[in-house]
Amino acid sequence: MQNRNALKYLFLANIISGFAQGISMLAIPWYFQSVLNEESLFGMIYAGATLFTMVWSLYSGLLVDRYSRKSNFFFINLIGGVVLLGIATTGFVLGHVPMPLIAAVFVTTMLVYNIHYPALYAFAQEISKPEDYGRVNSYIEIQGQSTSVISGAFAALLISGTTNGHLNLMGFNLSMPFDITPWPLQDIFMLNAATYFLALICISLIKYKPHAERVIDTGTIYERLKAGFTYLKHHKNISVFGQASFMVFVVLIVEVHFLLPSYINNHLKLSADVYASAEIYYAIGALFAGFAIRRLFVKTNEVKAVIILMVLAAIFFFMASVTNSLLLFFFISVMFGVTNAGIRVLRITLAV
Repeated sequence: MQNRNALKYLFLANIISGFAQGISMLAIPWYFQSVLNEESLFGMIYAGATLFTMVWSLYSGLLVDRYSRKSNFFFINLIGGVVLLGIATTGFVLGHVPMPLIAAVFVTTMLVYNIHYPALYAFAQEISKPEDYGRVNSYIEIQGQSTSVISGAFAALLISGTTNGHLNLMGFNLSMPFDITPWPLQDIFMLNAATYFLALICISLIKYKPHAERVIDTGTIYERLKAGFTYLKHHKNISVFGQASFMVFVVLIVEVHFLLPSYINNHLKLSADVYASAEIYYAIGALFAGFAIRRLFVKTNEVKAVIILMVLAAIFFFMASVTNSLLLFFFISVMFGVTNAGIRVLRITLAV
């Protein structure tokens, strides 16, 4: 495969930065829900961040197309590292992280996420041959979800700690040789900052030769947005497919960051370890999709396959609403991973 070393460093940077980022994004919603008892406040923060990222997503796409993908990766990790380092340092000085700064970490991570993955897929495709796109997309899904499994396990350990040397993880009671107290948010944010800076080192080592020469649109933001909307207007099938196929992802983002902490705390009457374990089971399902989804639908075109996965996702959402069984909830979490990640792999493969 062309640019094999460049892809290795790209994946390594993604793994390192995604590890602690995943812990932070699990810790913050749970902190608002179970520690501060400010579920409604977090809902307003999340709604405001979502509205802002809707605008930011349009602009971030222009940044990915306009500038070097390597530069995009470098600067989003630099910005994330500087912000998290400043907020973590403030937390150490004050002895706690003020609520506005906790919200700032959440919003910053969302903004970084919205440019991170478009840049990741674009960069990977820029340095790969067209016939390798499907395989590379699967690799991205596999390594990303492997990182989520690890970060979910660490999140359970750092958020809830252990009790008398025991940790509940994925429904199992694990014995530990020592007790671990829950980490305060400033420690978690400092860990996140450190991984951003480690990712910067990996990105700086990336050397590659583009598979094809890029044609960069140098028009103004307005001109480029207009061109994009005009293209979608004249290619309505692409527009409808693109918007509809994102629905499972949109619902799951709201579910994971806003609904799931409340669902586990109030409906299942369980604790933070179940919240983190759900992320691990989701990642296992997504890992399966990364390995097998293209093989499962090898005789089915991508559009039909995406529709099948969307229908399955809807069925599993309904099942989650009518059960309080922990075992069934974990199974549903696996299937959410299969359907969402499977749709993403198929959608991106079709798009290129």
